[in-house]
Amino acid sequence: MGTKPSSPALPQLLISMNFLKSASGSRLYYSVNFVAGLAIFFFGYDQGIMGGANTSPDYIRVMKLGYSTYEGPAEGYVVTITAPTKQGGIVSIYYLGTLLGALMGGAFGDRIGRIKTMMIGSFWVLLGASLQCSAQNVSWMLCARIINGIGSGFLCGIVPVWSAEVSSPKSRGAMIASEFTLNIFGVVVAYWLEFGLSFIGDGTGSIRWRFPIAFQILPILFFMVCVPVMPESPRWLIKTGRSEEARLILARFRSKDGNVNDPRVIAEYDEIIQSVQLEKANAAGNSYFSMFFGLHDGDLHVARRVQLSMWLQILQEWSGIAAIIFYAPTIFSNAGYGARKSQWLSGLNYTTYTMCTLFGVVAIDRLGRRIGLWWGAVGQGTSLILAAVFSKLLQDHPEDASRYGGAAALFVFAYTATFGATWLAIPWVYQTETFPLYVRAKGNAWGVVGWSIGNGSLTLLNPIMFTHIAENTLYVFGVVNFLTIPLVWAFYPETANRTLEEMDHLFMSKSPFVWDEEAYFKDWKETVREAQDDVRSGEEGKLDPEVSAIQRSS
Repeated sequence: MGTKPSSPALPQLLISMNFLKSASGSRLYYSVNFVAGLAIFFFGYDQGIMGGANTSPDYIRVMKLGYSTYEGPAEGYVVTITAPTKQGGIVSIYYLGTLLGALMGGAFGDRIGRIKTMMIGSFWVLLGASLQCSAQNVSWMLCARIINGIGSGFLCGIVPVWSAEVSSPKSRGAMIASEFTLNIFGVVVAYWLEFGLSFIGDGTGSIRWRFPIAFQILPILFFMVCVPVMPESPRWLIKTGRSEEARLILARFRSKDGNVNDPRVIAEYDEIIQSVQLEKANAAGNSYFSMFFGLHDGDLHVARRVQLSMWLQILQEWSGIAAIIFYAPTIFSNAGYGARKSQWLSGLNYTTYTMCTLFGVVAIDRLGRRIGLWWGAVGQGTSLILAAVFSKLLQDHPEDASRYGGAAALFVFAYTATFGATWLAIPWVYQTETFPLYVRAKGNAWGVVGWSIGNGSLTLLNPIMFTHIAENTLYVFGVVNFLTIPLVWAFYPETANRTLEEMDHLFMSKSPFVWDEEAYFKDWKETVREAQDDVRSGEEGKLDPEVSAIQRSS
């Protein structure tokens, strides 16, 4: 009896897995970037799906959030929300889950490693997505949203850390920023998928919201297949005493042939070893409580780094991205566009938003983090204020709706384009770079906590603010953008093109001000350079005197 031939897909999958296991140099970088990008793509997709779900008549009916009315073949069924607080609660409870997941993931990430933590987070996501797409009532959906949020918190808390720890200093920002291009691409895919499904039948079927929620399972399954064969962070391995394994993995990243004797590998390995020794000598407390209040952290000033990471993420959300996304449909509607056309414009806005993130990938390491935050704040603040001005003119002069509405819409696009090129990725990059190795995953988790606080609070506040002060809300967020400029100038030192190990010395200054930290760092670099010169001189002195004389004369 003959055996059944195996599926051709299986050998291809095995070949791909072997490629990931043996890759080195640029191929390994691209592999890590791709696998990490899958997780961040899911993160964006998961954020985007609720926007479309909230326009689905069946979802509104099942969750008892309002009702829908048929407005002709051009517009289809349009929902009316009668329970906005319940609707906002379903959306915002997700961010409670990301907060909890980030804290859990940070603890696991520092204890059991980056790879195993990503796998644990993936299982949470699978459970949450399965429960969400099958939800039959509000309580069910709330539980599913929390579980999905926990999984997302695990992944967005540990994946950027893993990426940062395997990247080179000159491309670290670009590597993580490119992953957040996929983050917004995930939002775009979710938006257009749900928009397209609104044309299935009369748009009132459950497939319109259940299928997009279930679809997120696919990238996570692929992510779970790839992660086990990916290399662990060499920095985490050194911290846990697995030095030889770390040296081999570091060699795969820093040389084309995995040569452990490559000078770059030796130099970086020695720098990590010295950093681990420095941290052991200066730190004793690694609990979240100790980190937040600066207990037992010696001269490492971990609490300062926690505050910088948390507040940069909170400011990212308060720079107005959630507000402009929330209010954009109103601007389009007031400009005279129907519901369908407003949805088209919102989708186009997301698409240009994604494209502009590519500028951030190119510029983040060349211009640095501080310059990106500065010019981003200027562009965003200006765009928000002008969008508010033209929105007011639009309301006062409805006869000129096309002119003022078009101008307001232009500045909506200008805002999201600027945000995509600057403030979208920089806070996520910054928090992966600044923490000591012994608490790096937990430190990144504190940044995700800040993001969850900022996002969750504004998910609830935006409807209230726009209800009471309408377009004036945009002025509030516009002002916040300009306030970030002196804050970044005074408290956020540059991290671009510096190794992760150098960050400890950047933050060892007793003063929190940038100019003092840079002065301390410069003095430390001079001391290191002098020590290296002394070592070099000593080695020359051991040579034959005649050879040494020739070297000095040359």
